[in-house]
Amino acid sequence: MLHTLMKSPFETNISLIISMLKKSDDFLALQDGVLIALKGNIFLNSIITCPVKLYLIKEDVYARGIHKKISSEFILISYTHFVSLTLKHKKQMTW
Repeated sequence: MLHTLMKSPFETNISLIISMLKKSDDFLALQDGVLIALKGNIFLNSIITCPVKLYLIKEDVYARGIHKKISSEFILISYTHFVSLTLKHKKQMTW
């Protein structure tokens, strides 16, 4: 399953998301969801210990000026790669 976080992690039940993540899943943050990757935030340790690949939309990271402040555990991708993830995962959950 592809889990996409579009809202700020401060407006979302991150504990619920983390409890649903499985090894075969991918996690993608876009729009204000990219804030989850900020170094030092309260959600970072919980999400990076999950057994999933963690992705961020590069354009959203740069639009918010946080590219130098994000965890190296996240992979920056383009919207084209986002489309590839949606094709890979038949099931998707948007948060």
